[in-house]
Amino acid sequence: IVLGLGRFGASVAVHLSQMGHEVLAVDADEELVNTLAPHVTQAIQADATDEAALAEMDIASFDAAVVAIGTNSRDSILVTVLCKEAGVPLVIAKAVDELHAKVLRKVGADRVVFPEQDMGQRVARSLDAPNILDLAELSGDYRIAELLTPDKWCGRTLLEINVRRDYGLSVMGVK
Repeated sequence: IVLGLGRFGASVAVHLSQMGHEVLAVDADEELVNTLAPHVTQAIQADATDEAALAEMDIASFDAAVVAIGTNSRDSILVTVLCKEAGVPLVIAKAVDELHAKVLRKVGADRVVFPEQDMGQRVARSLDAPNILDLAELSGDYRIAELLTPDKWCGRTLLEINVRRDYGLSVMGVK
């Protein structure tokens, strides 16, 4: 279930649907709901801060809830609490600043995201290192990266390149 269908919520809902997941998209704005309806399993116009409306949607039956309400911190906090109290096992909430994120974590959000900040970091990384297509930070010392193959590696075996010794890398796969 995706609650809040602004740019971030709509993008999450559509991409999950394209990946084959059943997605219920919810927003109070009828126009947003109607625009998204053809692209998700179901779209409903409802006030996500209404506990009775959420109960009617049986939100506890969903594997995860994405609380994508970004402009009203109070509403996003309230919806996060209602999702957790209803028994949604995974609640991911969008935050607008660090204080908002702190409160979301305190009320039970399993994960807090900053879409604009995260995308800004990805764009900066892509400008800094254009051969890195994607990067996932695992910890301070470990990352998983998808790289464009450097020209000097083409036509050579992994043994010949010796990426572990020369670059400190472990190859997990080749595409």
